[in-house]
Amino acid sequence: MPTIVCYGDSNTWGAVPMEGRVLPQRFPAGQRWPGVLRDKLGAGYTVIEEGMNGRTTCLDDPIEGPHKNGLKFLPVVLETHAPLDLLIVKLGTNDLKYRLSMTADDIADGAGLLIDAAKKSACPPFGKPPAVLLISPAPLARLTWLAGMFEAATEKSQRLASEMARVAKDRDVAFLDAGTIVESSPVDGIHLDAEGQRKLGLAIADLVPTIL
Repeated sequence: MPTIVCYGDSNTWGAVPMEGRVLPQRFPAGQRWPGVLRDKLGAGYTVIEEGMNGRTTCLDDPIEGPHKNGLKFLPVVLETHAPLDLLIVKLGTNDLKYRLSMTADDIADGAGLLIDAAKKSACPPFGKPPAVLLISPAPLARLTWLAGMFEAATEKSQRLASEMARVAKDRDVAFLDAGTIVESSPVDGIHLDAEGQRKLGLAIADLVPTIL
């Protein structure tokens, strides 16, 4: 039974688009894209959710904390869920925050470090690394209350897909541009709505059998 780990940020965690600075609400398990993926693939697969609000590719967040650094936490995930067959990496949106000063190519290279870490892993009992699917997040939509946090990020978000495609090609891993499938919600400009979660999960489910 292949094991798939979905490693991402709030859109993997299933955050409902927010109208203001409130505690995040979460879509039910079956409505989040990893849940949709699980249901579509069926009983022959194990799908594990590893989403966290605010997670970056490779940076400590000076406001939200060092635990948001996806590169630091990834070895724990790989060993915790070993053996795993596929690591799905869907990160990059939080790296667009103004305070982190990342360019689009920097963010993609940060995702590349995650791929490198996965390829170097050899967790028991089989001692081989998982396949990797890199997913570029959908570009930002019209920003509302998050406009200050993501100042000057919209253009960079539109360049992420081409930069991440470069990184995936260089490392010979599968790639999916989520922006060709879904759009960020106009409610906050960042998160996927329920329909976006569903469409993304179904698209990934169609891709997984071609990877494994």
